[in-house]
Amino acid sequence: MKKVQIFTDGSSLGNPGPGGWCAILRYNRHEKILKGGKPQTTNNEMEITAVLEALRALKEPCEVELYTDSQYVANAIKDWIHSWAKNNWKNASKKEISHRKIWEEIYNLIKIHRVTPIWVKAHSGHRENELCDRIAKEEARKHQN
Repeated sequence: MKKVQIFTDGSSLGNPGPGGWCAILRYNRHEKILKGGKPQTTNNEMEITAVLEALRALKEPCEVELYTDSQYVANAIKDWIHSWAKNNWKNASKKEISHRKIWEEIYNLIKIHRVTPIWVKAHSGHRENELCDRIAKEEARKHQN
């Protein structure tokens, strides 16, 4: 199984507001940058969209180290997503989770790939996280009026 590193970040200017996301995929010495955005969104939606788009880009089952500065994303993938799926996409308070469709697709993809989420502190000099942050903000700015 190939070992891949994925670095992700999402941004929203206003939260909600224009948003952007970025993912860097690295396999050996090969790197690919994915990015996008939308006019009206939240930071969390952009964070999980970055993860979804990165996992969608993998062409075969991989062992993935997923680096994110979102504790929400790291905790969801590590602990919560399996319970959400079992409980018909409801959280512990019996409320439907936000961005259910995105999480359902991530769930289906993490059944294919072995994903280990790794939380990194934002704005702490982590090279790939800083790059993803910069690109996500650039993508968000493209959707400002």
